Amino acid sequence: MKIHEYQAKDILREYGIPVPRGGMAATAQEAREVASRLRGEVVIKAQVYAGGRGKAGGIRMASSPEEAGELAQEMMGSRLITHQTSAEGVPVEKVLVEEAVGIERELYLGIVIDSARGMPVMMASEAGGMDIEEVAAKMPQKILKAYIEPVIGFQPFLGRRLAFGMNLAAEQVRPATQLMGNLYRAFVEKDCSLAEINPLVVTSDGRLLALDAKLNLDDNAFFRHRDWDTLRDPEQEDELELEASRHNISYIKLDGDVGCMVNGAGLAMATMDIIKLMGAQPANFLDVGGGASEEMVTKAFTLLLADPKVKAALINIFGGILRCDIVARGVIQAAKQVEVKVPVVVRMRGTNVDEGMRLLAESGLPIILAADLRDAAEKVVAAEEGKI
Repeated sequence: MKIHEYQAKDILREYGIPVPRGGMAATAQEAREVASRLRGEVVIKAQVYAGGRGKAGGIRMASSPEEAGELAQEMMGSRLITHQTSAEGVPVEKVLVEEAVGIERELYLGIVIDSARGMPVMMASEAGGMDIEEVAAKMPQKILKAYIEPVIGFQPFLGRRLAFGMNLAAEQVRPATQLMGNLYRAFVEKDCSLAEINPLVVTSDGRLLALDAKLNLDDNAFFRHRDWDTLRDPEQEDELELEASRHNISYIKLDGDVGCMVNGAGLAMATMDIIKLMGAQPANFLDVGGGASEEMVTKAFTLLLADPKVKAALINIFGGILRCDIVARGVIQAAKQVEVKVPVVVRMRGTNVDEGMRLLAESGLPIILAADLRDAAEKVVAAEEGKI
């Protein structure tokens, strides 16, 4: 689950991490009021679930409260298009008004889970202000890593090693180490999947300041954080993804036009890979899970068909706990609720596969049965191109 920058900074502030003075504004008048309190030049930052705001005009400077209000008014109600959004962009409903600070250096600091090692890794770089992927591609030697043993937790020597590696001044090493420890504490206690400060700046007077912040929260920990409901911004989330989350269905909308419904994340990735191998683009990642009910399959297939960009659909099921006949009944039930306007290719193997295939064959639906995964991919791509 993503949250806005101003919410992430509220959390960082709670953990003793220094952030610029400022406040969120949902109207031009609120933006003027915040700017008046700050007294001086301010930065107006569009609050959206996407990076690359600066290059897209989502971060602007204002020299007075009146200009701050004008810029906020201009941003709010618009749609911001960045390299991380779709062509339609994302709506701007709020802005963050912050004090402008003098910047001497821009650094990077972030924490993610390294799934290969099964532990958090803290990454730091003196090449801040850039996408970390760009740094990794162009200057991999600039990325420093410190793996954190969960049982032991963050240790000061790790912070000192990273601080010296970023070429911080001697007097900045201790506050940097403390900041890193606080960030790790926030990462763990708030059940984050990502905690990122980019840039972490050294100000002209030598202070360390989290100029930007991004926290992604692990949805699996929702039961421990009932207050997360107040952090969610439905306006920033894709409507289909939001509806899927309400039914515990893993659904991520993509840019292609071949819809995919599978059971199991690994099978989903393999299915998307083979669709791309055949020259088409997947429209989504949709995993109904290994133990889905008929009702969940019905809802998942309905979501798949609700995407207007889908020109053809592929259902790829390996039946284990989720039996193939349950999938077939779910698909048939969904077809009674919404009209199936696109060709649907089905490949199933596993428990009750014969019964499942029989139900689909006798359903009267525009379903194309496939013998194996390659056959399914070839048929769905042919259907997407209008050749079937």
